[in-house]
Amino acid sequence: MKQIEGVMYQTNAPKGIDPDGIYFVQVDTTKCEGCGACEEVCATGAIQSINDDYIHQVVDTAACMNCGQCLVSCPYGAIYEGVSYVDEIFEKLKDPDTVVVSMPAPAVRYGLGECFGGAPGAYVGQQMHAALRKLGFDYIWDNEFAADVTIMEEGTELINRVKNAGKKDTLPLPQFTSCCPGWMKFVESYHPDLLPHISTCKSPIGMLGALAKTYGAHETHTPAKKMYTVSIMPCIAKKYEGLRPEMADSGYRDIDATINTRELAYMIKKAGIDFNTLPGEDPDPVLGESTGAATIFGTSGGVMEAALRLPTRHSPASI
Repeated sequence: MKQIEGVMYQTNAPKGIDPDGIYFVQVDTTKCEGCGACEEVCATGAIQSINDDYIHQVVDTAACMNCGQCLVSCPYGAIYEGVSYVDEIFEKLKDPDTVVVSMPAPAVRYGLGECFGGAPGAYVGQQMHAALRKLGFDYIWDNEFAADVTIMEEGTELINRVKNAGKKDTLPLPQFTSCCPGWMKFVESYHPDLLPHISTCKSPIGMLGALAKTYGAHETHTPAKKMYTVSIMPCIAKKYEGLRPEMADSGYRDIDATINTRELAYMIKKAGIDFNTLPGEDPDPVLGESTGAATIFGTSGGVMEAALRLPTRHSPASI
């Protein structure tokens, strides 16, 4: 850990640190060729040229949305992730006194296969669950369960906003989803006037982390203090979300660690698991069952379609 111009820079698993002061993405200036591709895709100006050689750097962590577009757009591999929980997770998996829980997002099962030579977008959800068991996770729960919960909450909230539109103390329309932490940070930082339009519901992982250490802990007779929850997400911004100070409704940190699809693939390869030959397995039932509406959260427009699928007792006439 070290300080760079007064801002915390950490390459391992941060604890108790304001996430707005962490470099979740950073530039290796020895590899930067000054092409400016990163700056072109940055919507907030968080990454800029810092000298006459056009070497770039993330100049403001508060302005960075942690979207990772600069990382995937760099043709020289100069941009890397500044926060990783991989080593800590391997340690927890070996600890007999720690109950380690996996919580993969819907999108991960459509990106993981490509890391093992599969076709882009191929579904490998059941092999993913099997690999997580091979890695040693004690409970294989699934963020698709929480995606169903999210859409029930958000859909109900939207119906209430529509029914009560114009009434005193009613939240305004349109209603925007609050599932993406990059989008949430952008609104909070640059367009706070839109906050009344944001759904009051947490994202699926925000819900599942709290559910794991309350309902899940109760149903599995596991002390919440022994439970270590691992959020497995498609983007770097979810690492930021997991560290938000309000994500502790259970009385403990709801999300103990966050990794992305590439890091999960690395862990599977590091453990010597032959992913492509794994027989398919289902997640554990307590917080692992879901519907097709949850699955399509991982596609463009999927959240909106899931909302339209929401079965309710409200008829169109009552709305």
